[in-house]
Parts: sequence; structure tokens; C-alpha cells
Amino acid sequence: MSERHAIQRVRHEVKMRILEVVGVTRLTPRMVRITLHGTELTGFPSASPDDHVKLFFPTPDGELNLPTMGPEGPVYPEGKTPSPARDYTPRAFRPDTLELDIDLVIHGEGPASTWADRARPGDRLGVGGPRGSMIVPADYDHYVLVGDETALPAIGRWLEEMPAEHRVTVLAEVPSLDERQALARDVRWFVRGQAPSLDETLATMPLPKGDTFWWVAVESARARTLRSLLVETRGIDKDAVKATGYWQAR
Repeated sequence: MSERHAIQRVRHEVKMRILEVVGVTRLTPRMVRITLHGTELTGFPSASPDDHVKLFFPTPDGELNLPTMGPEGPVYPEGKTPSPARDYTPRAFRPDTLELDIDLVIHGEGPASTWADRARPGDRLGVGGPRGSMIVPADYDHYVLVGDETALPAIGRWLEEMPAEHRVTVLAEVPSLDERQALARDVRWFVRGQAPSLDETLATMPLPKGDTFWWVAVESARARTLRSLLVETRGIDKDAVKATGYWQAR
């Protein structure tokens, strides 16, 4: 792979914020968009579509107990129950109105899913980060974006921010047809458990012509399997493949 395709990694100062919910939009039966607002969003950095922030949810007694960043990492208030935390993608940030959109999947019991399913304007949420950004260069001939429903916020943002002349192929897997979203480019949708599967398609699809960047975001073990498929089986340059586990099966 040519040096012109070098990925740029940018570090950000980690900042903790407590923000207010000002909008709740149900995108699909299992995906909700939470719009957050607060003056602490001034200067919020998010340079890449697959950036991650850490959301801090209220404790069972309704408190937001966020850590402070010490020299050896986060330090929580002594004697307080730490707020449950999960990683999410900043779907959109509007600096003019200091609003941040986060899309969350509703998947049953859990601090994030339960909170998102009940969220209302006026609720508060802690947000930390992002720690850094992985900036993929715009000089590839083609981009292939692959992910399940947890990757749709990053894919959606990527498609919106990508120059119109960029060629892109999107393979997205959802649990049912009603979880499809209207995105800025055409998407090939796959329903989990139905043929053809996303994995089979990735194994047999014709490789795009020219230099191609492959971005994969699914469950952690599956991400490793798909990376091996692309690099070891299909012979794609490992530096042109970014496979990330967005969640972990238990």
C-alpha cells in the first residue's frame, strides 16, 4: 500500500460533560436518537465518523457520578456508586446550537438500553471524550463500509461527510427489515439469519477496482473473523482493513 494512504491519528484532551436531553427521536423500532445540549459542548472535538465518546448513565438512585481524569486514568468520587458507562458514536454535532446527537440501539435490559428507551427531554447524561480520532485519508479509489446495527451511526455519518465523488459500497446487517434507515447513499441490507448473509457476501463479492479501504464494525469475535477473511483469505493488504468490535457477545 502506498504511503499516500497513511491514516492520521489525532489525540484529544479528555473532557467530562453533563448534558441535558433536548430531543428524543425514534428512528426505527429499536434505534433511538438522543439529542443533547449544553454549554460544555463548546469546542467539542470529533474529527472522524467512527469516533467514540463514553456515555455515563444515572445510578439506581438517579445520580450522575462521573470520574475525573487523573495521571493514571479515571478516578471516581470516593464513596459514590460509579455511573454505568458505555461507548457510543457521536452521530452529529452542531457547534452553532451546541447540540450532539447520539443514536442508541434498544436491545433489552441494560443501563444504556433501559435509559434510552425511557429518555425524555430534561433528563441528564454524562459524556466523556472522545479520546482521539482515526482520520482515514480521502485518497482511496473505493471505500467499503461493513457493519451491523450498532455501526449504523458511524456509517450514516461517514456517508454524509464523504465527498460526493467518492465511490463507496455499504453492507449493513439488521435484525429485521423495519430496522433499515434512510442514509445518504445506497446500502445493501442484510437481515440477520436470512440468506444471503453479510459474511457470505463479503467472502464472495468481486473486489472493487483500485486501492480500497475496508471498514468493518460488528461483534468483537466476528470482527476478528471478518478481518481474517479479508486479509488472509482474500489477500487484502492488512493496512487497508480496519475491523473493530463494537460490542461483545456474552
